[in-house]
Amino acid sequence: MSSVFGLSRGEVKGGTLRSRAAGLGRAVLDTLYPPHCLACDEAVLEPGTLCPACWGKTPFIVGLSCDKCGAPQHGDPAEAPVLCDDCLTIARPWTHGRAALEYGDVARNLVLALKHGDRHDIAKPAGQWLARAVRPLIRDDTLIAPVPLHRWRLFKRRYNQSALLARALGQSLNRPSIPDLLVRTRRTTTQDGRTREGRFENLQGAIAAHPRHGPRITGRHILLVDDVMTSGATLAAATEACFLSGADDVDVAVLTRVTRDL
Repeated sequence: MSSVFGLSRGEVKGGTLRSRAAGLGRAVLDTLYPPHCLACDEAVLEPGTLCPACWGKTPFIVGLSCDKCGAPQHGDPAEAPVLCDDCLTIARPWTHGRAALEYGDVARNLVLALKHGDRHDIAKPAGQWLARAVRPLIRDDTLIAPVPLHRWRLFKRRYNQSALLARALGQSLNRPSIPDLLVRTRRTTTQDGRTREGRFENLQGAIAAHPRHGPRITGRHILLVDDVMTSGATLAAATEACFLSGADDVDVAVLTRVTRDL
């Protein structure tokens, strides 16, 4: 038989049949289970997208931003690099920081859903948003790693939302990501309700390189990924762990940046 469903043998061998079958399967699924907005129940054309209303309320960070933490700044992007008030007064151990969204409104709901609601579907589009923010920082030797959870918290939550983001970011940038590059060496209490100084004290010495992966850090550019940055204490502890293992340079990327005390 020279063709299958109107396709030549070459097309079948080349995978066109599989591609069209997958497309048909996707169409059937979209008909039975129409895709919905990542943040609400509004129907959308493509899975993993926001409806127009939620898109308009999602505080994407564009234009001029702080070079250390990614917080949005007033001014012309041509003025970059600039530092926000926090980063002018707090020593950041990393070199550059970028954020995709400002914490609040739809962004806050997305983070909470990803972190506590088993909404793994948010990770892929969030990784693409992060990729747009950090692409200029990527090097040939960049290794992407999430801020780690303590093993007991990981057991309770069942997944590390930062690891999901790091994997999605790595896929978008075609760079390797290692979910357990760093580990929590001790269990820390929640950061909620702590002063800025208390947050840094709570994380002091709580993160280290995984013994199995430490050699992979040496001489490399490490891009650390987290879902939220408030004081920066967790990212600072993770950065110091990377430098102790011989990292050449460390940058950070967060899905959302808190720009006011909550």
